[in-house]
Amino acid sequence: MRRQLLGIAIVLLILGGFPPAEGADLPGLKVSENHRFLVTEAGQPFFYLGDTAWELFHRLNREEAEKYLQTRARQGFNVIQAVALSEVNGHCVPNPYGHLPLVDLDPVRPAVTEGDRNDYWDHVDFIVDRANSLGMYVGFLPTWGRYWHDKIHNDQPLFNRENAEKYGEWLGRRYKDKKLIWILGGDRKIENDEQAEIIRAMARGIRRHSSALMTFHPPGGAGSAQWFHNEPWLDFNMRQNGHETEFPGRYDATRADYDRTPPKPVIDAEPIYEGHPIAFNARKFGHSIAADVRRPLYWDLFSGACGHTYGHHSIWQFWQAGRSPINDPLMPWQEALEEPGAGQMIHGRRLIESRPFLDRIPDDSILVTDRVATSIPGAGRNRFVATRDRQRTYAMIYAPAGRAFQVHMDAIASGPVKAWWFNPRTGEATAIGDFPNTGEKEFLSPSPGEQIAWVLVLDDAGKKYPAPGVVGSR
Repeated sequence: MRRQLLGIAIVLLILGGFPPAEGADLPGLKVSENHRFLVTEAGQPFFYLGDTAWELFHRLNREEAEKYLQTRARQGFNVIQAVALSEVNGHCVPNPYGHLPLVDLDPVRPAVTEGDRNDYWDHVDFIVDRANSLGMYVGFLPTWGRYWHDKIHNDQPLFNRENAEKYGEWLGRRYKDKKLIWILGGDRKIENDEQAEIIRAMARGIRRHSSALMTFHPPGGAGSAQWFHNEPWLDFNMRQNGHETEFPGRYDATRADYDRTPPKPVIDAEPIYEGHPIAFNARKFGHSIAADVRRPLYWDLFSGACGHTYGHHSIWQFWQAGRSPINDPLMPWQEALEEPGAGQMIHGRRLIESRPFLDRIPDDSILVTDRVATSIPGAGRNRFVATRDRQRTYAMIYAPAGRAFQVHMDAIASGPVKAWWFNPRTGEATAIGDFPNTGEKEFLSPSPGEQIAWVLVLDDAGKKYPAPGVVGSR
């Protein structure tokens, strides 16, 4: 019986099936010493695995929020991205309990009532506390971008420099002891100095009371670095590579932000969602599937990202029967919770966590460029990417299609080199042999001729690393 239980535990560990311990205090987060990753206060690596739940505070009641949070915790997510003043008329349409966030649309007057279940912010508190108790940080957007960018009330945006700073200060004071990551912005570009100053003012207000990490959520195809890379309040760069499925022009931008100076961590916090109209043109391209959301996970990570964010088109808006759909979601949010892409994100996290984390760099030069470069490293959906650690004790190559490719084996400093195939759909790894760390060697994934992705992992055999994707218990 003990042997059976041990076997089950090993399988769960490989698949990321252990839920976090409830009630355990989450550590604070900071930027790593090399300015490339996020770590805990004690310096332990932190892989940001987020989910976009933009309408969470606004549209779900407590029972629904519990279902959502429990599911995402079980699936291995550790950041939940949600918006206080939400996009879908969160300023004027009440939450499930009939509460609005502001008095008379005035950001300086949050609508608070004495007691712990009597107003909009009490409901936000409940969700933040529950997420924290389940081992998840909240990527907290104070407002969606429309409220500082668009004309909402009296032919003006809701926010200006003065009230943005006061609103930020109120939020910072209220949530200073919660485990948050502050995400300013909200899917709008900075078009003038006034808008930039509104963001800076909100950041100043929050910083008076909260030292939690802070970033900026940009519009599609853009990144925070475009406007705020050198701002002291911007702890790491956030991209929205957006709802496209091709590598060039979108996901290659992660590497461009990684290469900026001074260095800052970078993450794609809104790649294509599962079940989303591809490029917002379902008539031409259809809706995305799990394979479409897996590719950006590895493209981004192997291009230097400090983590990744998943999204589902039904879940960000928490669509269900009776609600007006936005851009044709395919199923109710309750069904979307168990879509395959959501369950496969943990495999990318576990793969990265199973090797030395903080010295990892992108390095496509590991790949031997083919005579026809659009074959290897490739283009479009078939772009190969690679990463390794600085000490050259391991390397990983993402092969999105079953096409033969060659690798410079001296990517590993010492031989012999132990090679593995890692399956991004299941998290399973298969050893395929030991090889010299010299010359060039050709590999062909287990799915030749198909658009089925695999990851080739090369290890210094002397390091005796575990199978790719196998990490210690949480």
